[in-house]
Amino acid sequence: MRIKNVKKFIRSILIVLGIILLISLIISKATLSHKQIEYKTIFVSEGDTLWNIAKSNQVSNDYYKDKDVRFIINDLIKINNLDSSNINVNQELLIPII
Repeated sequence: MRIKNVKKFIRSILIVLGIILLISLIISKATLSHKQIEYKTIFVSEGDTLWNIAKSNQVSNDYYKDKDVRFIINDLIKINNLDSSNINVNQELLIPII
């Protein structure tokens, strides 16, 4: 196959590539829209552990519904910038909610 008009061929290729780029941008914007995460604040009480807090949120918090307790603990450590799973009485913790 021979290309008879090179300028028309290049213009056609550029138009097709532009359309593909436009469609991919529209699709990526639609899939990247996430709901804003909100947080509730709790204060650690005597006898609380991250395990207990994670376990109760696994049941009562839709954000953590059906998630493994270890995942929840690691997420709480990350969200609250904790160095370990040790927490103190009256320490403020942020818990994500939907």
